[in-house]
Amino acid sequence: MGSAVRFSPLWTFWCDDRVGCSHGSYEAGELAVASHHLVVDGADIVYDVHNQPLSEGRRPLMMIGQPMDASGFTTLLSFFPDRTVVTYDPRGLGRSTRSDGSTENRPEVQAGDVHAVIEALGVGPVDLFASSGGAVTALALVAGFPGDVVTLVAHEPPAIFALPDVEAAKRACDAMTEVYLARGWGYGMAAFIGMTSWTGEFTEEYFAQPVAEPGQFGMPAADDGKRDDPLLSERSRPVIDYVPDVAALRDASTRVVFAVGEETGDTFTGRTVRALAGRVGSGVTVFPSHHGGFLGGEHGYAGEPEAFAARLREVLG
Repeated sequence: MGSAVRFSPLWTFWCDDRVGCSHGSYEAGELAVASHHLVVDGADIVYDVHNQPLSEGRRPLMMIGQPMDASGFTTLLSFFPDRTVVTYDPRGLGRSTRSDGSTENRPEVQAGDVHAVIEALGVGPVDLFASSGGAVTALALVAGFPGDVVTLVAHEPPAIFALPDVEAAKRACDAMTEVYLARGWGYGMAAFIGMTSWTGEFTEEYFAQPVAEPGQFGMPAADDGKRDDPLLSERSRPVIDYVPDVAALRDASTRVVFAVGEETGDTFTGRTVRALAGRVGSGVTVFPSHHGGFLGGEHGYAGEPEAFAARLREVLG
């Protein structure tokens, strides 16, 4: 039987106007960053090269999320000063603009963008750390372009197709979006926290709960009139509905490591990553902390980024 809890770290896992994000070329201490623009079909993609310059023989480590942009990896990449680290903003998010006339965040489209970035780097395949919706994009990338990635660490991808209660999970996602569309950001985020904090399968007990009040999570109840939030609106629904090509993942030359936070337990993304790993025929590697375990305090609910980085370095070998 499921049970509700009062907080979920997933709500910190994106960046919009409510979070103070800085972008552009800069230097953080001695770790240099160079930003680049890449024009692809329907979008202008901005990506950053951190820490070390690109060079033949030094495999870059790329870090991607969704709907979080590159700014969410600032703390994690600081623990890899010896590696070239590449981050990017997905199309339509952060600094990356789109001209394709769409507002949907589709994993297969974003995978094409990541492939284009890797090609533009010009130094061969990368290691890839991908978290949340970014991990779904990464699975689409490996299925479509297996030569791009040597090792993929797929951290808690929220792909629900493999869940035993997939129809109930879809219903829970629909209900969350309906709250957001009806009552705005605060209520939508409270509903999101309730959904992603629920332990175990989505039962009638879950659906019988009243709509959570934003105030209990320290968020405003006032409706700002916007309905374009990349996390709460229907824009990112293709991410959780995406069905990876399991056969292609099994056959790919890429080493795929499925990762779960030790604090995630049997909540939403803990269940999805374990179910997906089971379909692929893989085990699950435990990382420190929670869904946003690599985040520093600048994103609200900090994880354990130093320990997370040490585990990532160990897994990458």
